[in-house]
Amino acid sequence: MQRILIVEDDAENNQIIRDYLEGHGYSCAQAYSGSEGKLLFSMEDFHLVLLDLMLPGIPGEELVSLFSKTVPVIVLSAKSGLDSKVDVLSAGADDYICKPFDLPELLVRIQIRLRSRNRDRQGTEAGAAAVKQREKAVGKEDAEYERHAYTYRDWTLNPDTWEMTAHGQLVELTRHEFLIMELLIRNPRRVFTKQMIYEYAWGEEYLAEDKTINVHISNIRSKLKKSGTDSYIQTVWGMGFKLS
Repeated sequence: MQRILIVEDDAENNQIIRDYLEGHGYSCAQAYSGSEGKLLFSMEDFHLVLLDLMLPGIPGEELVSLFSKTVPVIVLSAKSGLDSKVDVLSAGADDYICKPFDLPELLVRIQIRLRSRNRDRQGTEAGAAAVKQREKAVGKEDAEYERHAYTYRDWTLNPDTWEMTAHGQLVELTRHEFLIMELLIRNPRRVFTKQMIYEYAWGEEYLAEDKTINVHISNIRSKLKKSGTDSYIQTVWGMGFKLS
């Protein structure tokens, strides 16, 4: 049974969400403050976190990066401003739902995030199995040699270590940002629409708002400014993005 952590300070809303999700086969733990949510997260294993932003103790904004390192995070917030969405998506949140929301919609978004995470895990396991098979067939040193990184101008992207460097400097990317860069670097002359980028990086049908991709591209560019390579990502107006 998949287990979900609900971090919501409104006790009534917290209980409504729990009752609904448990009625659809999920197991839930409840936290009513950021501090309590952080403690429960450190004590138990969860498959997904539902996170409010305006919490007593530790604000939800400070918990996004912690939770999203290991599980999908769906933010539930009354903050509908673009700045709030940009901040939490940049910090690693997988989805953002404005209050009030319909419970069936929440359920569908949870199912989408869990399916996506399962596909990522299966892909990682399959990749590890393939590496072991190569090591067994040709020897570990040769197998390691066969694994390669992608390069474009001053960038190097290593899919095995999930690391990117620009002018030799390490660029810290979230999982989705890394996959966006992988798509662009592997096809530097091609223009990719937002739908194509989303479906590659998220591994699911394009259901997001256009600004989801804009936020992630903007965040990537900000991280590349230090190396002076942020201009490599070109906006093709009315179409999407490509490398220059």
